[in-house]
Order: sequence, then C-alpha cells, then structure tokens
Amino acid sequence: MLQVREASVVFPTSDGRSVQALDRVSLDLPPDSIVVAVGASGCGKSTLLNAIAGFLPLTEGSIRLDGEPIEGPGGDRGVVFQKDTLLPWASVVDNVALGLRYKGVPKRERRERARALLRLVGLADFADKPPYELSGGMRQRVGIARALATDPKILLMDEPFGALDSLTRETMQQLLAGIWAQTGKQVLFITHSIEEALLLGTTIVVMSPRPGRIVARFDVDFVRDFASALEIGPIVSGRRFVELREEIRALIHNPPLSRHGALQ
Repeated sequence: MLQVREASVVFPTSDGRSVQALDRVSLDLPPDSIVVAVGASGCGKSTLLNAIAGFLPLTEGSIRLDGEPIEGPGGDRGVVFQKDTLLPWASVVDNVALGLRYKGVPKRERRERARALLRLVGLADFADKPPYELSGGMRQRVGIARALATDPKILLMDEPFGALDSLTRETMQQLLAGIWAQTGKQVLFITHSIEEALLLGTTIVVMSPRPGRIVARFDVDFVRDFASALEIGPIVSGRRFVELREEIRALIHNPPLSRHGALQ
C-alpha cells in the first residue's frame, strides 16, 4: 500500500518568491490497482510522481510505501518516463538487466530474467539489438521491461505514451493493460488524456490547476475489458465511458470551488 498524506511541494524561484506545485494531496494506492492522475498541464501530476519516486522532497506531508517513509529513490519503485532513457551503447537485453546488474545479480541470471521480460513485452527477437534500431514504441516497451526487472512494488509511469503516434499509443496502452492483468503490479500512471485514463485506470484522480489538488476520484473497471478486448471501439463508445469522459472533462476545465473560493 502506498499512502500519500497532506503532501505539499513549494519551489523557490529566481526572484525570491515561491511557486506551490502541490497543496495537501492525500492519496492511497491499494495493491493490484492502476491509479491514474489526470489534469491540465502544470497541475502537479509529475511533481507528485517525482515525490513518490524519491526524486523530489516534500515541503510538507509524508509518503509511505508499506509503512516505510520514502526518503529517496529505491528499487521498490520502477519509473518509466515519457522519453526513453536507454543506454545507446548497450544491447536491449543489457538495458533491461541494468537494475539487476546494480543489485549484484550474476550476469547469466540477470540476462535470463531480462529475456523473460522481453518476451512479456513482445520483444524477444530484439534482445541483442542496439536501442537505436528500435522504433519509439519498441523502446518504450524496453523501458517498461527494465522498470519491471527488479520486481518493484509499484510502477510509476509519467506520460510514457505521450510522444507516440495514435496507433502505437493504443497498442502500448493495451500492452500495459495486459501486463497489469498478468502481474497485478501496482501502477501510478500520469496522463493528459481523459480517454487514456479511463482505459487504464482502476481509480482516476482529477487534479486542479496549480497548486495541484485532487478535486475528484472515480473508481472504474474498463481496464479489465481493455486487457482482453480485441477491439477498443465498443469500450470507448459505451454509454458509461462517454458519460465519465465528459464529466472528467468538465471537472478539468471548471474545477469545483469551496465556499471560500479555494480549490479542493
């Protein structure tokens, strides 16, 4: 269980002022869940993810994973960014095995585990290729495999499909849904796309413009159908899907106000 409690982040600026990116965000990520944070650009989604990853300290509040405070990066959290961070001089299989190498896993074992993950993401035939011979979508598959290699408790994904074309993005979305269905891996996913949030989330949290706050939460279950469906059309055209899409869109464009005018 990941627990975020009253998390606030304030950044100093060059003119001596400060910018509040997050304001008292509280969030639970239960086991076997995909929690998707969606909102407009600058709403603090990536700040929240970076704090959970341990890359960014909180100004106030706390983050705990299985009861232990997060005070820095760790192997219990795997991270996938929008742009792949593969080593261009290393083979695909060695890129996937990188975290295992740092953990001291023997070369033969780490390569066997890396090859098994490449089979999971459909890249077994590319294990010995250099990353520059792969397409953008394929490189993101490698990134996902690498993040899974150390068997983290939670997978943190910061708009990992945002730079892909629409067809590749749909393929990657379904791949992630399938991996989640097979592994039950806990996931926090960041996106600007409401449709992507609905397709992938078991829980969706909608965030307000800066300072980022959670203004609504939706528990949904489209991802289970998406993981096994051959066609995406019947899912996204369903009445409940369309209703939720429009409700979330309205919340993003017109976030609710408290009686005192402060965003909640």
